Amino acid sequence: MSDSIKDNTDTLTGLSRRSLLQGTAGMAGILASGIAPAIAQEKITLRYLGTAVNQDKAIGDKFEKDTGIKIQYVAVTTDDVTKRAVTAPNSFDLIDTEYFSLKKIVPTGNLKGIDVKKIKNADKITPLFTTGTVAGKAVGDQGTAPKKVIFLEGEKSKVFAKSPTQFMSLIPTVYNADTLGIRPDLIKRPISSWAELLNPEFKGKAAILNIPSIGIMDAAMVVEAMGLYKYPDKGNMTKKEIDLTIKTLIEAKKAGQFRALWKDFNESVNLMASGEVVIQSMWSPAVTAVRTKGIACNFQPLKEGYRAWAAGFGLPATLSGRKLDGAYEFINWFLDGWAGAYLNRQGYYSAVLDTAKSKMEAYEWAYWMEGKPASQDIKSPNGDVLAKAGAVRDGGSYEARMGGIACWNAVMDENEYMVRKWNEFVAA
Repeated sequence: MSDSIKDNTDTLTGLSRRSLLQGTAGMAGILASGIAPAIAQEKITLRYLGTAVNQDKAIGDKFEKDTGIKIQYVAVTTDDVTKRAVTAPNSFDLIDTEYFSLKKIVPTGNLKGIDVKKIKNADKITPLFTTGTVAGKAVGDQGTAPKKVIFLEGEKSKVFAKSPTQFMSLIPTVYNADTLGIRPDLIKRPISSWAELLNPEFKGKAAILNIPSIGIMDAAMVVEAMGLYKYPDKGNMTKKEIDLTIKTLIEAKKAGQFRALWKDFNESVNLMASGEVVIQSMWSPAVTAVRTKGIACNFQPLKEGYRAWAAGFGLPATLSGRKLDGAYEFINWFLDGWAGAYLNRQGYYSAVLDTAKSKMEAYEWAYWMEGKPASQDIKSPNGDVLAKAGAVRDGGSYEARMGGIACWNAVMDENEYMVRKWNEFVAA
């Protein structure tokens, strides 16, 4: 408690510090003054563990302004989020992690099932997560589709429930569907298939994502598109399937297909903006970043579909008391619209569409979510122009993009073997 608060207490109540310690009479004076909460309850700070995707200063500042609860961001890599959840569950109060990591985290018992009865907008969460559908139609569920891991059998459960329950493993935050990025001004012809990534036409000007669990999914999309093999589940390959996929990549690499294997968001932006690469694995915000430089770049819809990913908020099993209440308050606030609208304006999708829509201008919603031409310039939350009036979002509407999912990011049963083989590709 700061001296300024103590001094204010004395002034407002007319009580000395000594009289505060003299039992009920002193306490009655405090309660009568109406300032007891300022003394009895110190400010909550929530340690928010995650990647930098949602860890935006503007979101933390807005939440603190609205609620008085402070957010302390702890930004680490995707792999380190999982490692901390498994090995140091007391080092955070809120985790923001991808659904594919849950197969590693949930069996440890380190996550608390989130009680949906305490989540105001739980029934408005997009059915993509709960039933695997968009506009009433089932989407591809190869890999770790959220519907497979979103429900737990109970608050302390270490296993996933096969049907909806009162407890969720994660409350979804943001999600999207990834594809290839291209430089249309340099390619100068239509691109409609994942197979183009290994087309010799782009020898030395192609790049692939060097995060094994995600890169191999992109590679599998290419293998299928080339007609080499049809996977029963691209997100859970056998050793023979991993061998085939890596063999295809190594042959392409030795033939000089790849200009780079990128790991970093900014690296992917620079490769594309410079023109060193004309086709590559790419994330939607990276395409946007290239465009803000005034350079043509498309997040290209492909006939075989998209590789999807999704993240959500989880709570450590040991969280209790006011911090637990504060974490629930943050999750409810996050789903209430302001944060969803803020992230939608960056090209992500929010978990509760209705509340985000209420915080966006009609022309913004029409562009970002309905696939309609922009009636005026589209700007980022920072005011940068992302698209000029008349432009249409790559991939079109929410239903078109998220309805076109082929597979989801995943952790395979043969993950260790896969990583070893992927490293052979990198070293080849």
